Amino acid sequence: MRYPEGGCLTAERRAFREKIRLQAGERFVAGEKTAAVAKDLRVSVRSVERWRRAWREDGLEGLRSAGPANSPTVTEVQFAVLEEELGKGPTGHGFEPRPVA
Repeated sequence: MRYPEGGCLTAERRAFREKIRLQAGERFVAGEKTAAVAKDLRVSVRSVERWRRAWREDGLEGLRSAGPANSPTVTEVQFAVLEEELGKGPTGHGFEPRPVA
């Protein structure tokens, strides 16, 4: 299955998944077992274990969505520097041109 925006979930799907995690969090508070939560929410036990760990560390806030996964990791300033450096080409960075055969 392909997702829009270069591999990321839609906002609706992110919200749906967050809702499932928060339901699990409510059940953690109630003291329910991991296997029961996984079965009822129709997710893997491993996911519930990961969510429980996040819940223990940060409470329900630890189960909230962190936003889209494809957020830019390079700032505008860094991108400008990168463009400038790429513009210099290989010789501008000390690489010798290859002899043409």
